[in-house]
Amino acid sequence: MNILSHEICNEIDQWTAKFPKDKKQSAVLAALHIVQNHNDGWLRRELLDAVADYLEIPKMAVYEVASFYSMFDLKETGKYKINVCTNISCLLRGSEGVVKHFEKRLGISLGETTPDGKFTLREVECLAACVNAPVCQVLCKGKGDYQVDLTPEKIDTLLEGLK
Repeated sequence: MNILSHEICNEIDQWTAKFPKDKKQSAVLAALHIVQNHNDGWLRRELLDAVADYLEIPKMAVYEVASFYSMFDLKETGKYKINVCTNISCLLRGSEGVVKHFEKRLGISLGETTPDGKFTLREVECLAACVNAPVCQVLCKGKGDYQVDLTPEKIDTLLEGLK
């Protein structure tokens, strides 16, 4: 039984069509994004197995990709994933204070999800927006938006807008 919906399979097929027929595995990143976006923002083991079966590749190959890249979540997350950059440019421009303010406002620490399941707060290595540090990215159902030049006031406004 395939747990991937017809819609998901069609989306994956659009990606596999971009590669030679014997290289379907090249679509593994796209397939994982598609499946994650259709499944509450995370990838449980059964979904990883289904991707492997669909692409006709070893399950371990899918597990390796899914566990290597930080954009894939292997445990349940909040509706909104808030990724705060703490790399050097953001650090020099105050990302420590940004993290502390998010933690205080949300009542959670980095890597945790609020009890209501609405927010997951994560630390990321770099969001490539150094000129506007400190920066965070807010993801919801695979769609993201950058928040730049963060201050406590901007964070408060952001969080109020997401409630």
